[in-house]
Amino acid sequence: VVPASMGTIGRIASGVSTTMVERAADVILKEKRKLIIVPRESPFSTIHLKNLLALDEAGAHILPASPGFYSGQKTFEDLVDFVVARILDQLDIDQDLMPPYQG
Repeated sequence: VVPASMGTIGRIASGVSTTMVERAADVILKEKRKLIIVPRESPFSTIHLKNLLALDEAGAHILPASPGFYSGQKTFEDLVDFVVARILDQLDIDQDLMPPYQG
């Protein structure tokens, strides 16, 4: 779910589906498939962190849209590409936006 508002995250964490995205996320978690949540807001409040923890415990992958400034990004597009590449890597989709992390 990109971007995931804290309202959407809270509803998914609570099992409440008011939209197709929330229903799809609910079913993905129920069927133990890979759900990637990219939180939109920061900083996180205690409530946000509890909802993110609940999703993590339910099997979701939490991937904040935080670019890695260690990879030599020079433009705004480079920052976006970094986050998109991380999401694609989590989905096991080949990408040529960024080299794989070698840490």
